[in-house]
Amino acid sequence: MKRLGVLLCAAMLAGAARYETSGPDTEAFIQPIEGLDGEHAARFRKGSGIFRQAWVIGPSQDHPDFIGLGPLYNRLSCIACHVKNGRGAAPDSENGVARTMAARLSVEGKDAHGGPRVHPDYGAQLNPEGVPGVAGEGQAVVEYAEFDVALSDGATVRLRRPTLSFRNLAYGPLGPETKTSLRNAPPVFGLGLLEAVAESEILAGAGRPNFVFSVETGQRRLGRFGLKANQPHLKQQIANAFVEDIGVTSSLFPVESCAPSQSECRRGASTTELTDAQLAAVVTYIRALAPPARRNLGDPRVKDGEILFHEIGCSTCHRDALHVADFSLQPALNGVEIHPYTDLLLHDMGDGLADGRDDFEAGPRDWRTPPLWGLGLAGKGGDGADFLHDGRARTPAEAILWHGGEAQSSADAFRNLPELQRDALLAFLNSL
Repeated sequence: MKRLGVLLCAAMLAGAARYETSGPDTEAFIQPIEGLDGEHAARFRKGSGIFRQAWVIGPSQDHPDFIGLGPLYNRLSCIACHVKNGRGAAPDSENGVARTMAARLSVEGKDAHGGPRVHPDYGAQLNPEGVPGVAGEGQAVVEYAEFDVALSDGATVRLRRPTLSFRNLAYGPLGPETKTSLRNAPPVFGLGLLEAVAESEILAGAGRPNFVFSVETGQRRLGRFGLKANQPHLKQQIANAFVEDIGVTSSLFPVESCAPSQSECRRGASTTELTDAQLAAVVTYIRALAPPARRNLGDPRVKDGEILFHEIGCSTCHRDALHVADFSLQPALNGVEIHPYTDLLLHDMGDGLADGRDDFEAGPRDWRTPPLWGLGLAGKGGDGADFLHDGRARTPAEAILWHGGEAQSSADAFRNLPELQRDALLAFLNSL
């Protein structure tokens, strides 16, 4: 009730502006924040079209504005991985090939800017596809080994531990020194609001910041996007995804992602493919996507679960309240309290979730606290409903039980809860 009151007061102070959307469950992740002016609404629609557009190999009379696919790429479009703007799905059990996940690659050491030192023969991530004349790099394959975890009341939960391997590598073996990190496509709604949270409020949280390199300014900036908080702002996050995932260059990343030894790929290098206007439209689209409103607030189990969420320590990292400092797309939201359930900071999650790979100041066991808003609607719109950085958890309960490191005590507390209280906590998570 206290939180509802705060929400209502914040909305009144902000001229009744809403930051959440209450559309149908199947459309919950694709709605814009209310009140965009004409210019921003038009740019949102343009960005939505680009986000969905399949890029092609040039020349093309049918799609002259979307030329630039490859030479190496993962998928043809943004929406291919971020289905309905939600999370990706774990590989199917038949062949295990990762399709909505990126396999990041690096070797020991750091690059000139303090980031991971990319693999000399494959670059920053594995691209399974190539345009004609350029061999795709290979496939990342995920297999799962299942095992049971006992809860204190005798119930069991079956977890699955992923193992990453590679198939059909076209440019030679990766080598034993290669560090890998499998990263599932995360949801993309609500990110503009997170970008608008003041840095000082983020740094006041209990986690550790990841200071990363800003390509645009050449300075170290607080990372707040990406599964290890390795991107400072949405423009860089989006432009990086275009060049690494689709092979589409931009003014921020004007060089194709081709390793030095990939001669065919380097011959296909081209000029800037994504125009600044197109990049700005996609950035506006992502910035303006609203998170879904909570549901079932009157359910007693949800209320009890919210109390337990705080009592067992989940809210230490999954902060339930942050504030919008400066949101240029909708100034009426400035100062509004939002409830993303993240602190945007790094936390040691233990050996069970470690990927063995540094990323700027994030260590192998560190992950950025993911936002939980929209959690209960995962999978409703045709997106994936697999959780954690590599999609290993099929339910929120599995995700909780994988928590280790700084979150070990919360996972242990969940394991020791009576069934009714566990169900209440899960009902609360399902209301987000």
